[in-house]
Amino acid sequence: MQPDIHLNYLAIVAAMVANIVIGFLWYGPLFGKSWMALAGLHKEKLDAAKAKGMGPQYMLATVGSLVMSYVLAHSLVFANAYLNVSGMSAGLQVGFWNWLGFVSPVTLGTGLWEGKPWRLWAINNGYYLVSLLVMGVILAVWP
Repeated sequence: MQPDIHLNYLAIVAAMVANIVIGFLWYGPLFGKSWMALAGLHKEKLDAAKAKGMGPQYMLATVGSLVMSYVLAHSLVFANAYLNVSGMSAGLQVGFWNWLGFVSPVTLGTGLWEGKPWRLWAINNGYYLVSLLVMGVILAVWP
């Protein structure tokens, strides 16, 4: 039997916004300098990108965040229906398992095949882990 899928679209948008705020903090004051150095981004390169306008990049990142939030909300519906978990615990579990099963293995290629430093992988994956955990909690506890 398939569960009824009732989604809280306000919570989905709130989780999307949380993801964007975490990204701003993560790649700004928290790890911005290290991330830029490890990714080979220099101030001149970023200034040139800003001068051209970064609206399309920010828009695509926002759409990606919205999709991630929407799919995570579906994962929570199924976790609740089939595993009988709910609340903050469900949000943390669903966020963690989605990170471990989908994000972490897919991004391994940056270190394995692209030759990027593993510290860069850790910074990027730390962001996704924290974001998915926070998004999961928002989606799970918001009625």
